[in-house]
Amino acid sequence: MSPRDGLADAPMLALDDPAWARLSCAQGIALGVPALLAQLDGATEDSWQSPPWQALWAALCDEGRVHPASFAAVPHIVAALAEAPERACPSHFVLPASIELARAASDAVIPDSLIDGYVAALARLPLLAGLVATPDWDETLCASALAATAAATGQHALAELLLEADDVDAVLAWLRAD
Repeated sequence: MSPRDGLADAPMLALDDPAWARLSCAQGIALGVPALLAQLDGATEDSWQSPPWQALWAALCDEGRVHPASFAAVPHIVAALAEAPERACPSHFVLPASIELARAASDAVIPDSLIDGYVAALARLPLLAGLVATPDWDETLCASALAATAAATGQHALAELLLEADDVDAVLAWLRAD
């Protein structure tokens, strides 16, 4: 199946590449990450607590820490979104955005072999956000897509604000208060 955005997939480490055994994740060696990424193809649950999202979060961006496998995974997450935008869920946007925010906050080094794919996948997120947007989006999905757009364009503070503002009405009330 070809991506709906008409763009070629970002260069990515194949899921069966032995190099995953040389990448680390929060649990150690990232050997289980490719199997989790392969599950995104048919994932229909939109909660970060549902499989495979919960396991991906735990492996790739646990407590705001990123690992080399995090950078290898982002192109796969973005490609899954491009292949099936009708299944877009907040984690398609929030996990890559959170990985980018954690990378920037910790000044984590992206391995040379992964940087092109990571950067190309991030650059694709704003276009995908626009392509998958629908009038019936809920606030969470909309804020997630906007946060990913902000993170992908280097607007890290704005992305963090969008991710942290659980109650937009309360934030607006606070901003409008004298």
